[in-house]
Amino acid sequence: MAMTKEEARPVGTVYDLEGTLLEACSCSTPCPCWIGEDPDGGQCQAFVAYHFDQGTINGVDVSGLGFVNVAFIPGNVLAGNWKIVTYVDDRATDEQFKAIGDAYFGKLGGPLADLAGLIGEVLDVRRAPIQHEIRNGEGTLQIGDALSSEMAPYRGPDGSATVLQNTVFSTVPGSPAYVGKASKHDVNLPEFGMVWSFEGRNAIQSDYHIAFSGE
Repeated sequence: MAMTKEEARPVGTVYDLEGTLLEACSCSTPCPCWIGEDPDGGQCQAFVAYHFDQGTINGVDVSGLGFVNVAFIPGNVLAGNWKIVTYVDDRATDEQFKAIGDAYFGKLGGPLADLAGLIGEVLDVRRAPIQHEIRNGEGTLQIGDALSSEMAPYRGPDGSATVLQNTVFSTVPGSPAYVGKASKHDVNLPEFGMVWSFEGRNAIQSDYHIAFSGE
């Protein structure tokens, strides 16, 4: 009998997450940060949004939930010093909330810890309704009055999404990313000095799988 996806996961799995990524920033398309170059204008104003289609963190099922970092990156993305405001899906239980935070703030190791190492300051962690959708390849993200974005990937001559992979930096390590453009990217967090509005700037989408067994 064939193993199910759950049965096929390695013993000792710390986290195993599959879902979709929506990301947009202030850079022109494509974003130079992904290949390790300095951001356009010397700084980057961005959000990185994950939806967990299915997944576990330390045995806690987080399927169906969302997680978003709104970020101000003051220079080269690899230099770190990011300032972020984090949103966790308000449907998360306390156990799920803690599990997601432990993974994405680097407490559990692995590729998510490498990403968390770029964060210089967490300004706030908030619960909120997160509307994260992809329809006909086009992504939309909405967090109340704080964040609103619409995006779509570029397409090749055969209609498939233009792919970016094997880059020095990635928010979905090990998975290909689809290069796109955000027709709308608005953030309104004046209490943290994060207020911006962009049209026709960089966007990234992905169908990702990020796993870490602790080995």
